Amino acid sequence: MFTSISVSRKGESEAVAFAHFQGEKPDSRTLALAAGLGLKDALTAAASLPEATGESGSLAESFSQGAKGIAGTRVLLIGLGDKTKFQVGALRNAGATIGRRLVAVKGRSLSLEFDGALAAAKADVHASGSAAGEGLGLLGWVCDEFRGKATPAPKRTALTLRSSDADFANGLSRGLALAQSTNYCRTLSQTPPNIATTGFMADQAKKLARQVGLKVKIWEGQDLARERFEGLINVGKASENKPCLIRLEYNPSNARAGKPAVLVGKTMTYDTGGLSLKINNSMVGMKRDKDGGCAVLGAMHAIATVIKPRRRVVALLAVAENSISDEAYRPDDVITYRNGVTVEVTNTDAEGRLVLADALCWACEQENPGYIVDLATLTGGVITALGSTYAGLFCEDDALRSKVQSAADIAGERVWRLPMHQEYRDMMKSPVADILNSNPNRKAHAGQGAAFLSYFVEDRIPWCHLDIAGVHVSEKNSGPFIEGPTGWGVRLLANLLDAD
Repeated sequence: MFTSISVSRKGESEAVAFAHFQGEKPDSRTLALAAGLGLKDALTAAASLPEATGESGSLAESFSQGAKGIAGTRVLLIGLGDKTKFQVGALRNAGATIGRRLVAVKGRSLSLEFDGALAAAKADVHASGSAAGEGLGLLGWVCDEFRGKATPAPKRTALTLRSSDADFANGLSRGLALAQSTNYCRTLSQTPPNIATTGFMADQAKKLARQVGLKVKIWEGQDLARERFEGLINVGKASENKPCLIRLEYNPSNARAGKPAVLVGKTMTYDTGGLSLKINNSMVGMKRDKDGGCAVLGAMHAIATVIKPRRRVVALLAVAENSISDEAYRPDDVITYRNGVTVEVTNTDAEGRLVLADALCWACEQENPGYIVDLATLTGGVITALGSTYAGLFCEDDALRSKVQSAADIAGERVWRLPMHQEYRDMMKSPVADILNSNPNRKAHAGQGAAFLSYFVEDRIPWCHLDIAGVHVSEKNSGPFIEGPTGWGVRLLANLLDAD
């Protein structure tokens, strides 16, 4: 919605935003700050409007008196809801609400002066600034690469942000940077499958590695056979766009000794369902079956440029296209993985777990991980269970689960724990091989996916599986998101490593 968003410490702004809580007028500290800016009368006028309820997302607007009676500075008063229930994450939607108004009026500069409200709520100022920056930055995402001559070129403006509070301004910069990493993920998600092929994703990983200083290695062709990446080989062999496994590593010079964090992403560049062909119109949108891998790429961008943890981080992207040809793998095939587990294929549309298994095997055998977190648009069952409100979280390690939950809370990316149980693992047993890739009875569908993956993770290693099938795309304009990809998981993973 903006050509760019930046933070500046100098200059004046066309618009100044203040905040208040539900049922309350602006507090004395906010009024004093407004007075210092010559905006007290305009703020008082905004607060007297009937729409100035203080309810979350409410917005009232007024203007200061300019020269010769011309309207001066635009004053915006944003509601933050019930003060007793206030959480810093509310600033994401507040920032987006203000941003949408600025888009409508072609605003070019904005000062955010929330000191009074944040002090009244005893909120962390830097974290509040970061949340507001994320909201504005996520709202600012633009992906016009695929517009043609039939669409008029949109008129957008650059937006400059300011705040008189240095701590809040620093938070704004952090939030905008995290949003930039998330928006990078969203653009990858939006890229259509005739462009975002398996080779394209490999090229993007190489480009990212050059830009931010990551190590990169890619297995393809005979490399896959040599390393016995049988899931990738079988799922991807029907497509002219050949599969690969991508490894990225962040290894700072000041890294502490210890085991790396390993992030794994399902990266199906397109999923037809294979010979178990998807029916009717359910194939539309399958360009986003790569969104787990896109999120991991976005997280590695944030880790290298914003978070910069003193810990090694390894990313593994299992990349393939599930297509149809006389080379396609079939229901009834049996695949033998590098860890010795054999899988009877019962449904070629349950392909994501087959390629993830390769990455999980490699992570356990070769990376010596401190923990593994995988993200995947894995099952429709998680959407049935949780809708688009929560991602499904499967994690039996208490310490890791607590860290992921905390990171999710900070990011505003909601997760809900779903059960792991031996009965689910037993459901995956095959009469022919060790396990099936899909049990046709459809019970505990989301749990089936997690149970399958568990056969490829060693018990000694903390592991968290996040099924993001319901949350990786927004179906409407809401909060800081427009209709389309959300980049879900980028900020969660960044916050997870920030706390390490």
